[in-house]
Amino acid sequence: MSEADWQAVTLTLKLGLYSTLILLLVAIPLAWWLARKNGWVTSIVQALVALPLVLPPTVLGFYLLIWLGPSGFIGYSLESLGLDHLAFSFEGIVIASVIYSLPFAVQPLIESFRQLPQGQLDAAATLGAGWWRRFWTLVIPMSQGGLLVAATLSFAHTLGEFGVILMLGGSIPGETQVLSILIYDHTEAMDYDSAGTLALGLLVFSFTVLVSVYSLQKRYAAGGLGVKR
Repeated sequence: MSEADWQAVTLTLKLGLYSTLILLLVAIPLAWWLARKNGWVTSIVQALVALPLVLPPTVLGFYLLIWLGPSGFIGYSLESLGLDHLAFSFEGIVIASVIYSLPFAVQPLIESFRQLPQGQLDAAATLGAGWWRRFWTLVIPMSQGGLLVAATLSFAHTLGEFGVILMLGGSIPGETQVLSILIYDHTEAMDYDSAGTLALGLLVFSFTVLVSVYSLQKRYAAGGLGVKR
C-alpha cells in the first residue's frame, strides 16, 4: 500500500469515529422521543430519519452540495461571517455521513427503548429518582445492546459510504478522499491491484462487523436490545 492509501485509511477511520460520536449524541435523545411518543408528528420525523435508506445517495449529496456550497444558504451564511463554506471539506463530509447514517443509529435505539421494563422506571420515579437519574442509571445500562449495535452499524456504514461523499466532498487527498473514493479512483486508473487490496480490506472488515452485530443480537433481546433474554 502506498502513502496515499494509508492516508485514506486514516482519514476514513477518523471520519467513522467523528460521525459515530456525533450520531450517538443526536440519535439517543431522538430515538428516546420517537420511542415514547405517538402521532403524526413522530411519523413524519421517523420518515425523515429513514429517508436515506431509500433515497439514492447522489440525491442527498446533490442537495447537501447545494446547501453547504458557496451559493447555498448555509454556505453563503458561513462565508458572510468570514468562514469557509463546507463543500469539499472534511467537516462537510462529516455532516453528510451523520445525515446518511442516521437511521442506522436511530432504529436500533428505538426498538431498544420500546422494550424497556416500564415497571422499573416507574418504581425508580416513585422512590424519588429524577428523570436524568433514571435515564443514566436505568435506561442507558439496560439499553447497552441497542447502543452497541447502533454504534457498530453507524461506524461500519460510514466507512462504506460513496455516493454522498463523492458528490459533496469530491476526491481531495488528505481532506475528502476516503477509502471508498480511493478504490474508485484506483479502478478508473486501472490500478486493480491497489483497488483489490483496499476492497478486500473493507470486505473483511464489513464481514467482521456483521458477525459482531449478529452475535450481539443473539446475546441481547430481539433486534439488539439492551434487555437480556
